[in-house]
This record gives sequence, C-alpha cells and structure tokens, in this order.
Amino acid sequence: MKLSIFQADAFTDELFKGNPAAVIPLTEWLPDALMQKIALENNLSETAFFIPGEDQYQLRWFTPTVEVKLCGHATLATAHILFKHLGFEGNIIHFQTKSGLVPVSREGDLLFLSFPASKLTSFPTPQGLTKALGLRPLEVLVSGSNLMAIYKNESEVRNIIPDFQSLTKLTYKEIIVTAAGQKADFVSRFFAPLMGINEDPATGSAHTLLIPYWSHYLGKSVLQSHQVSRRGGFIHCEMLDDRVRIGGKAVTYMEGTLFVDYK
Repeated sequence: MKLSIFQADAFTDELFKGNPAAVIPLTEWLPDALMQKIALENNLSETAFFIPGEDQYQLRWFTPTVEVKLCGHATLATAHILFKHLGFEGNIIHFQTKSGLVPVSREGDLLFLSFPASKLTSFPTPQGLTKALGLRPLEVLVSGSNLMAIYKNESEVRNIIPDFQSLTKLTYKEIIVTAAGQKADFVSRFFAPLMGINEDPATGSAHTLLIPYWSHYLGKSVLQSHQVSRRGGFIHCEMLDDRVRIGGKAVTYMEGTLFVDYK
C-alpha cells in the first residue's frame, strides 16, 4: 500500500526551525497499531493522520509511543498542507478530534487554531520536581496530567537542563516551564519524556495553559509567545472567554510516499 506523506515545520516561517510534524492523508483509518508504528518510524514528536468527511475532517495525532488527545503544531501543519498542497479552498477547516471540534482559520499569512482553555489550579511543588529541573520554581499550577512551573525570568527558563529520567518518575505527563519574556510577552519550554518527547520545540497545546495564566497575570487578551527551545517557535496568542486562539505560520519541508504492508 502506498500512502502520501508530508512534513512541515510549524510555528515558524523558516525551514529547520519551529516544530516538525508529519501529515498523512487517509481515506479510512488504518489499524491503530500500524499508525503507531508509522509514527515511531517517523520519529517526530507528532504524526498526524486525517480522513475527509462531508463538512469536516477527522484528525488523530501520534507521538512515537502513544496517541494523544490534543496537539497544536501537528494541527497547524495539517491545515497548512490542506491549504497549500491539497486544494482546500475555504478559509476555515473544521477538524473533529478526540478533544472535540477544532477549527483552524486562515487569516492573512497566519493560521489560527481555536482550543478550549485549560483550568489551572495552584499546587505545592511536587517532590522531585526541583531536582529534575535543577531550579525551584516560584509557583506551580496543574491542569489534569499537565504541570506548569513559573520562573523568575527568561534566563532561568533558557538555562534549565532537565534530568529527563527524574522527570519520568513524576506523575505528570507534560511539564511546562515559563516566565515573562524580554521581547515576547512570555517564554516557555515543554518536556514530556513519558510520552516519548524529551523536549518539544514549539507546542500549541501547552498554550491552552499558558495563555490563560499570562493573560490574567499581564492583564492582556492578545499576547506574543516565544518557545525558547533549540529550534524555537513563535506563537500568536489570544484569550477569548473559555477558549484560546493560537496562531502561527508553517513551511513545507517534504512531500513523499510511504510503502506499508497492509491489506
């Protein structure tokens, strides 16, 4: 069986920056085990699979080790591929996902995702977190299996050297570190070793936590975010009641063909 595959760098307009994602169009779902093997073979933080419907697309995301319920950069990459390479003519694409309906709108040279905002709860610093990150945070907040650690300044966030083995011993699947930015409104980094991703370069889903926090803290509804990973990523942010808008650019790196043994 032959399958088309695309790869795009999301939350950037430069190749080799932002967050790379593979995008695979399907006409029907493959077995979950096969999609997981393809994601592992791609060895990117996310591989997106989608199938078309009458008025929306069904979309799923896989890391090299697990399927996830929400992914920002691979959604942005999928929309980019549909708009630029697969002839989608409208300005809004609707994706049906395991986290509900996710619209992506084309507004000038930016693509905007609309995600539900996450509810944050203050939490005592978990045992082992400071050792794993090498620096005690000013504040810790949690949302489900996600933890967000607030630091004093951008320099502290940039200089964190995580002990990923120690991070896997915590009960939180996704760990965000963040601080107010020097040029952007805020900066962040994202670690998820339990999901097969030590550090993600530019993470849309993390901004469902980051935007509500920084919008409230800074008293602004429109913000600019810089994810200060090695590759880096720039995210346009907007707080809207119980939803967030996450905007960015994407650039195509590759178009090719997969050969898989499936009948």
